[in-house]
Amino acid sequence: MNPVPPESRTKLNLGCGNKHIADFINLDIAPAVKPDVVHDLDRFPYPFPDSRFSEIVVYDVIEHIGDVPSFMREIWRVGKPGAKVTITTPNFSAANSYTDPTHRRHLGYFSLDYFSASHPLNYYGTDGFSVNWREIFFARTLVNKLVHRAANRWPHEYERRWAWIFPAWYLQFELKVSKA
Repeated sequence: MNPVPPESRTKLNLGCGNKHIADFINLDIAPAVKPDVVHDLDRFPYPFPDSRFSEIVVYDVIEHIGDVPSFMREIWRVGKPGAKVTITTPNFSAANSYTDPTHRRHLGYFSLDYFSASHPLNYYGTDGFSVNWREIFFARTLVNKLVHRAANRWPHEYERRWAWIFPAWYLQFELKVSKA
């Protein structure tokens, strides 16, 4: 049992599934996984006040979302200024990105830049996010150790030319909520 009651938790795990995290509010659409809060992530707004959370994790969820701009606005809304947001998703070149029939999106290294406060195409109605860190991950093989280094050093070239030859496994992003 989680020692901190849900009303005092300031961290949020969106789409938790069976991956509950202690001291986070674990939210999922499926009551069967026993989340702290049952809610459909495609229904806005979420049942939380503005600027409540200092940390938000979104593990393997964004690819299932129907309206990604609204989803990101909602994360921004419930995040405190400076909140850390960690997102993982399959890279568009990963077989599992296309294998799961519930995936609606196939994302790349630069996909979340559109929600950055400094991106020229950020038209989504928030101050946005800053991208603190991001990385392309690969299955662990000897060849992929080299590919990993090259892909993360030259991500434009990797996604434009090499992604279908050396498919990635997943992406991880760390964003920071930017609010004026």
